Amino acid sequence: MQAVTRQGVGSVASVSTPVGIRIEGMTCASCVGRVEKALRAVEGVASASVNLATERADVTFADVSAAGAVVNALKAAGYEAAMRRMELAIEGMTCASCVGRIEAALKSVPGVVDATVNLATKKASVHYFTGSAQPSDFEAAVRRAGYQARPLEEAGAADHEAEAREQEMGKLRRSLILAAVLTLPVFVIEMGSHLVPALHHFVAGTIGLQTSWYLQFVLASLVLFGPGLRFFKKGIPALLRATPDMNSLVAIGTAAAWGYSVVATFAADLLPAGTANVYYEAAAVIVTLILLGRFLEAQAKGRTSEAIKRLMGLQAKTARILRDGQPVEIPLDQVQSGDLVLVRPGDKVPVDGEVTEGSSFVDESMITGEPVPVAKSMGAEVVGGTINKSGSFTFRATKVGADTVLAQIIRLVEQAQGSKLPIQALVDKVTAWFVPAVMAAAAATFLVWLLFGPEPAMTFALVNAVAVLIIACPCAMGLATPTSIMVGTGRAAEMGVLFRKGEALQTLRAARVIALDKTGTLTRGRPELTDLAVTDGFDRNEVLALVAAVEQRSEHPIAAAIVEAAKQAGLVLGDVTAFQATPGYGVQAEVGGHRVEIGADRLMAKVGLDVSAFAAEAARLGDEGKSPLYAAIDGRLAAIVAVADPVKESTPEAIEELQRLGLEVVMITGDNRRTAQAIGRQLGIDKVVAEVLPEGKVDAIKQLKQGGRAIAFVGDGINDAPALAEADVGLAIGTGTDVAIESADVVLMSGDLRGVANAIALSQATMRNIQQNLFWAFAYNASLVPVAAGVLYPVQGILLSPILAAGAMALSSVFVLGNALRLRTFQAPAGRSDGLTRDRPAEPVAAE
Repeated sequence: MQAVTRQGVGSVASVSTPVGIRIEGMTCASCVGRVEKALRAVEGVASASVNLATERADVTFADVSAAGAVVNALKAAGYEAAMRRMELAIEGMTCASCVGRIEAALKSVPGVVDATVNLATKKASVHYFTGSAQPSDFEAAVRRAGYQARPLEEAGAADHEAEAREQEMGKLRRSLILAAVLTLPVFVIEMGSHLVPALHHFVAGTIGLQTSWYLQFVLASLVLFGPGLRFFKKGIPALLRATPDMNSLVAIGTAAAWGYSVVATFAADLLPAGTANVYYEAAAVIVTLILLGRFLEAQAKGRTSEAIKRLMGLQAKTARILRDGQPVEIPLDQVQSGDLVLVRPGDKVPVDGEVTEGSSFVDESMITGEPVPVAKSMGAEVVGGTINKSGSFTFRATKVGADTVLAQIIRLVEQAQGSKLPIQALVDKVTAWFVPAVMAAAAATFLVWLLFGPEPAMTFALVNAVAVLIIACPCAMGLATPTSIMVGTGRAAEMGVLFRKGEALQTLRAARVIALDKTGTLTRGRPELTDLAVTDGFDRNEVLALVAAVEQRSEHPIAAAIVEAAKQAGLVLGDVTAFQATPGYGVQAEVGGHRVEIGADRLMAKVGLDVSAFAAEAARLGDEGKSPLYAAIDGRLAAIVAVADPVKESTPEAIEELQRLGLEVVMITGDNRRTAQAIGRQLGIDKVVAEVLPEGKVDAIKQLKQGGRAIAFVGDGINDAPALAEADVGLAIGTGTDVAIESADVVLMSGDLRGVANAIALSQATMRNIQQNLFWAFAYNASLVPVAAGVLYPVQGILLSPILAAGAMALSSVFVLGNALRLRTFQAPAGRSDGLTRDRPAEPVAAE
């Protein structure tokens, strides 16, 4: 739920998180600028960003009460905000003052336009922007006011939005079919007569040319003012407001062709001799082709948001909660924090929580990308949307509704998909004047052909002016960037990479240096026993059991790692007596009748033992940056031990892939220089910055930035927040359950560093895709508008038919969308490409 600061009933409420508003009626890039201008002019709106591909505006309110003014501003600009009404049953109301409190509480929810409460029926009616809030948001607001609310309508906002899109697709489909059926006879009669002389003679000899014109008039009029009426309904009002859009271009072009034909049909004497020709087929075919383009465009747009649909599909529909010890199945949005939820084999975990009873293996591949199911027992965290495999367990819900990990992921992806990249600023500047410029070019074309063209000049002037109006395609320019962002960020989410900020998609591509924190990023983040070599006459497990028994009395991280290794090996630790720790040397104690000493070579020398037998082993450990410890049992040198924070298995491959992408890889760590250099050599890292305090990481990044190089920093998102913020792009290694890392621009859902290389490669692929789209969109308009105006006619005698212009215009948008959709097939260069939406969860591995 959006963060709301309420300063009391009736006071101004501020919202820091943008509210998503679905805008109806946008058709081209010029619409984007007009909607943004209308929204930003509303008092109480702090900022607004509009996305053509998602047909959504992200509005940040300085005052949530301005929501109603936003609706009115959009209507005045010729657009509509998608709205939804929800009924709530209210419990606890006793008097009229309760009504005011509940209404104020509901109106404080971001996205609410109006809320009314009826004391007699004990119901509330909330009118809000589709998708901006959930039933749980209203319930929480009413609960904070001291009352209880229960939704009387349970359908989700996402279902409503999908239904609205499906209805729009249905309308387009029906309009296209009707237009095609009515246009075909017109096209055959008119164009067929020109191309096939026999058909011309047949028409003239049966119904006559004039009657064929009457028939074409009827059919073309039905096309224009039936399926094509949508262009006039949107385009003419926009023209009257002096804010013409693509609909205006289509309306003017088709109206000109149809109007001229009507005059030629019914009042030919008003036209110069020899110019009484009809262009009904041009008007009808233009409408049909543009409807075809809109239909294909709508289909492609639907495919660009498939990643979001798949993420939403991961959510369970219902939950089985325990009431009085009995399982009761309820809708997902009715689960409350604190409920006990029962999960059976094969079930989806409905919400986030903590296991209270039972055990199982849970497939968490949708979060971490790891194919092996994770064992869950009492106290373990579970994440909503993951799949229970083998056992049954009960857990207590801790995060529900918008607070779950999956809901956060969906929200982050939606925000990234709706964001604007810096490159979009150029597009916005061009599209602001594009449509007026096209209309001016069409007017100039008409005048030039009328004054200087060959006879019949009027015909040439009309046909070429209409072709200019129809060929221009602001849609392609408007869709070039947002569609690629939608598909790119969606594909990233499927790979377990979440772009929290859309602009990171562009900035990451420019990174030349990748700085990596060591602990928890390159390494596992916890010390582990890495080496234990024993001398002749000693058993490894026996030595480990004795050493671990002594070390369990110590709180040192190295001691904890040794004890954990013994427990993992299933060893029984004996009782310890006479424990003694000597600072700088080590520890000693009695265990089961054995005297045990563990410490540095100084301790061994102190007790009179020679460690030269382990000289080669000690040298190797030193080269690897590990500090060796020695163990003596009953006065004999028994073993050499080393504990270290091991490098993750995927790290070497990740480093190689980053270097293959042309990046300089730098490690920044607080470790001592010897250890850091050893790890750097082991991994082939280009530069090591060691012995850096947490606050010194920011200075290190500033140093690396010198020379104007863009730098990306990868950290764990906890201690590295200042460094993540200082870098041009901050990438945080997620924990699988904490995705809202505020200081990061990109979150990697698993701890696999290969996700960094995948994120950079995807950023590069997305930006290439955007550049291809923009090149096509601008090159298309820059080259074909002059051709439509007739610049090739004096040289090669080539003119562009308005019908071909309409087809080219429709295909230009489809080309841009099709090119963007290619990003769905992007393959991760490093590691697996599976992630949040794996289709087939892996089976649990049997315990050995």
